[in-house]
Amino acid sequence: MQRTSQRGSAMADASITQLEGSPVEVPSAIDLRAEYVESGVKEVLDELDRDLIGLKPVKQRIKETAALLLVERARRRMGLAHETPTLHMSFSGNPGTGKTTVAMRMADLLHRLGYIRKGHLVSVTRDDLVGQYIGHTAPKTKEILKKAMGGVLFIDEAYYLHRQENERDYGQEAIEILLQVMENQRDDLVVILAGYADRMDKFFESNPGFRSRIAHHIDFPDYSSDELLSISETMLSKQNYTFDAEGRAIMADYIERRRQQPHFANARSIRNALDRARLRHANRLFEASNGPTDAAALSTITADDIRVSRVFSASSGEEKTP
Repeated sequence: MQRTSQRGSAMADASITQLEGSPVEVPSAIDLRAEYVESGVKEVLDELDRDLIGLKPVKQRIKETAALLLVERARRRMGLAHETPTLHMSFSGNPGTGKTTVAMRMADLLHRLGYIRKGHLVSVTRDDLVGQYIGHTAPKTKEILKKAMGGVLFIDEAYYLHRQENERDYGQEAIEILLQVMENQRDDLVVILAGYADRMDKFFESNPGFRSRIAHHIDFPDYSSDELLSISETMLSKQNYTFDAEGRAIMADYIERRRQQPHFANARSIRNALDRARLRHANRLFEASNGPTDAAALSTITADDIRVSRVFSASSGEEKTP
């Protein structure tokens, strides 16, 4: 028997009430473009385009999902038979590719369209859900779910919930609780599972219950070198810093070299590199200071602040210089 959601039943009842004498009329047509603007969905998607560089396939999938939800909302308002769409998602990709940021935007979008009550995001890992001893996991998991109700629960590196090789591991208990809530309370909670693509595939193979409940699988590509350079400039700009011409060129060289090394984490690695560059910049200014320092000097990252990185001399390994 096909399951009817609580929200679907409530809206169906509301439609019957309207037809039985309520002065509110069911519209015969709805302007979807006007709904797109008035609901705030356009604002969320514009922010996504503005704040995130690249990620074209991800942005396209988000737009397609938004279109589906707008149409479903229009069908509901017109009294058409419907069922609340399954909204649980999987975000697959390497670290630093914007998965958490997109999850936050998705929570905002779902809230504006009325699919979740609050629109907040609760981000967790295995340690937040799985206990260390018998009887500890269920309370931890249920407490997190309680905090997330009405919003989005984002589980990063979700595959660590399942440790088949450890017979004494309590992750399976958390998984069973999550699966039950994802099915029975999907009108009040959206779960997004995230992690490396290959590990997520294996996780779904070992846990078919999750695969059957996930409607949207979105792959997050790595950034290109040009996109990472633009990201670095955007990050500096938000802190009122900038590169000089040579500094920008050296940063582009740094990105090419760093991408070839282990443990590269896309935008996250770029942020760490800029933090170290700012430390070097501050130290350089302090050591050279023998009088007033103007705003331009205080705000300009030069080649000297970047080229001393071990990335330019090490053939492999994570950068270790401060």
